[in-house]
Amino acid sequence: MSMIEITRDVKNPLLSRREITCNFKGLSGRLKKMEAADMISKQFNLEGKIIIPVLLKNENGRPVVSGSFYVYDDEKLAKEHLKAAVFARIEKAKGAASKADGEAPAEQAETPKEESK
Repeated sequence: MSMIEITRDVKNPLLSRREITCNFKGLSGRLKKMEAADMISKQFNLEGKIIIPVLLKNENGRPVVSGSFYVYDDEKLAKEHLKAAVFARIEKAKGAASKADGEAPAEQAETPKEESK
């Protein structure tokens, strides 16, 4: 049984994008937008396409997260259709994730120095 349940998958020819709405079971409160976009990418084999997480919403009383995503073939087209703030948030999230990955080894390297004193 998959953690991702697809509720709606529509191709929008007017805006040249694919709109996916799905439920993530058991991930309430722990799922981030970029992680959800990666999960959608792996589920639908969308490597090389631009996946924009639009909305992640938790449901009350249930460990289910509902998510909406736009899938574009071209980044230029996505930037024409969506606000610049959306892309600024995505870049900020990617930067924070890479910064957190970079800091983790540095913290581990500092710990042995303190123990050797």
